[in-house]
Amino acid sequence: MADETAQTPDPAAPELDPVVDQGLQRIAALEKEAGDLKDQLLRTLADMENLRRRTEREIADARTYAVTNFARDIVGAADNLTRAIAAVDAEARATGGEALISLVEGVELTERELMKALEKHGVSRVDPVGEKFDPNFHQAMFEVPDPSVPSGTVVQVMQVGFKIGERVLRPALVGVGRGGPKAVPAEEAAPQTETPAESGHKVDKTV
Repeated sequence: MADETAQTPDPAAPELDPVVDQGLQRIAALEKEAGDLKDQLLRTLADMENLRRRTEREIADARTYAVTNFARDIVGAADNLTRAIAAVDAEARATGGEALISLVEGVELTERELMKALEKHGVSRVDPVGEKFDPNFHQAMFEVPDPSVPSGTVVQVMQVGFKIGERVLRPALVGVGRGGPKAVPAEEAAPQTETPAESGHKVDKTV
């Protein structure tokens, strides 16, 4: 009985004109359609912005790494120049005469010009003696017992590596020291300083 009473229309409530009621329904439908279209537009704009950024990144990568295969072949020639220079020791230079000295200087000049050309195109040497071993750019060939350096330190380079941009072109072949103290991470080695918040100064967040 209570439910029937609740569902009984109020005789005092004014009845809407059918035309007005139809207009209100049409307005509500248009508002919903406009909301849906706005949502689709925002999604499309977001997709276009993501596409623009991805395209710019791909173009930048293509420019940076387009010479990868060519550079990989050229570093082999650089190795040969380095070996040729190393084959002539100080004694040979001192007793070899002007012709040999001129030849060695010419090879050294060629090597420097070749390295400048590689660097111009984003290719640089990886010669990590004294650095912490990084498997992304180094290839460990053997371990060297050496308690005088932290374990994991590169103590010998058999062949220099090369990288192009931030990518490895050829890993450096290295010998890694072991037996010394563990290398201290950079964040732990850095001295602890008082932050502006701890010292009572106001932190300026403006960039």
